[in-house]
Amino acid sequence: MSQARPDGPQLTPAELAVLGDVHKDLFLGGRWTKASNGATLSVEDPAIGVVIAEVADATAADGTRALDAAVAAQVDWARTPPRERGEILRRAYEVMVDKADQLALLMTLEMGKPLSESRSEALYAAEFFRWFSEEAVRIAGTWATAPDGQTRLWTMKQPVGPCLFITPWNFPLAMGTRKIGPAVAAGCTMIVKPAAQTPLSMLALAQILADAGLPEGVLSVLPTSSPQQLTAPLIADPRLRKLSFTGSTAVGKKLVEQSAHQLLRVSVELGGNAPFIVFDDADLDHAVDEAMKAKLRNNGEACTAANRFYVHEAVARPFADRLAERFRALVVGRGVDESVMLGPLIDRAAVSKVAGLVDRAIQDGASVVTGGTRDDGVGYFYPPTVLADVPSHSIILREEIFGPVAPIATFATEEDVLAEVNSSEYGLASYVFTRSLDRALRVCERLDVGMVGLNRGVLSNAAAPFGGVKASGFGREGGREGIEEYLDTKYVSVNVS
Repeated sequence: MSQARPDGPQLTPAELAVLGDVHKDLFLGGRWTKASNGATLSVEDPAIGVVIAEVADATAADGTRALDAAVAAQVDWARTPPRERGEILRRAYEVMVDKADQLALLMTLEMGKPLSESRSEALYAAEFFRWFSEEAVRIAGTWATAPDGQTRLWTMKQPVGPCLFITPWNFPLAMGTRKIGPAVAAGCTMIVKPAAQTPLSMLALAQILADAGLPEGVLSVLPTSSPQQLTAPLIADPRLRKLSFTGSTAVGKKLVEQSAHQLLRVSVELGGNAPFIVFDDADLDHAVDEAMKAKLRNNGEACTAANRFYVHEAVARPFADRLAERFRALVVGRGVDESVMLGPLIDRAAVSKVAGLVDRAIQDGASVVTGGTRDDGVGYFYPPTVLADVPSHSIILREEIFGPVAPIATFATEEDVLAEVNSSEYGLASYVFTRSLDRALRVCERLDVGMVGLNRGVLSNAAAPFGGVKASGFGREGGREGIEEYLDTKYVSVNVS
């Protein structure tokens, strides 16, 4: 591992310029406004531990005003022709592509991932707008003859109504567009509460949508340092009809409980514990290449990240050695440096959590192949780490790591590894590496997850349904399924006698 670490706090003119271009107020009902109490919250660059912006800190009163605006706009917005809604998304997509470099720099400044990954996210986020701009005009009902021939069965799709979106800090643009895109296409108004650590990307997106022609009232973006105080009254308000949350399972469970009182339509994408399974017939070099993507994308801070590696005992040591060699070659540092391959974690608490999990694994008997020693210098960094011989009872195989650590356990048979990976309470993603078609089909069918990467370490695609099972949540985002989360089905019985 080499380093491109900053010597001390520093912002370049280009960084100051991109920060200066972003509105720092609330985007409330389509207008920029201060928080009702005038408060602000601080945004920090995790690579240098320095505050880089102060943004308006929304209150419960601001949430009520946003919902008022959403409710007032809902009827006219739902009646807006699908083509017009789609064209708004298409224009926003084009602007995001044109501004990908600026959006990437902004994202890297507030959450730390390398610029190359931030560019990829900006383009990936834009793809949701392009995909759902095309889905807007494909919303369709049905017409059928009843089995007895006496009536006709007519169904239509209509928007569910005002929505609340709660998005995470790790993908501050894509997790927003993945929800906003289908909501706009379906004709729903919405309130977005971005993560307090990364509000700048979502505020920049709000301006892009406004410039693309999104009518006033359709969208509000409300950063806050008190999420419970903001969201609880909104969820309890009978005018809200939909909640979509991406984040931890613990928080997701609480939100689902709150939503039950109003019987909200809910979709939640929660924690993950993705197994990365390497069979003895796998192409090891290819598996290592894909492991780098599956483990280290977004600094390892992804719900789909390969969290636990199960490698057949016949190839476990060479796999660990090759992966460790690749980890040692990584350039770690502040993501704005183009040479950097791995950035910081989001905050000090994240570093402490990762370090604690590694220490526990070592106490349990795991061996350190590379890394494993916490760095207490400038910024919130943890070294890329490979652990071998991790025992099956170790907590690092049970808990989501959210950092650049690859714990490797071994297995002997297909049945053994399936029993082990399916024992997890989580069921978001899994990765499988084998050259056997029969085995691939068997394993993919039997894995208790919502998504599988077969000989592939990257899953996300705007055209594919994203989501999990068990404690990883329910509902799907993206793909043809994504827009259905924002549509109700109305049935009309037609008398033709």
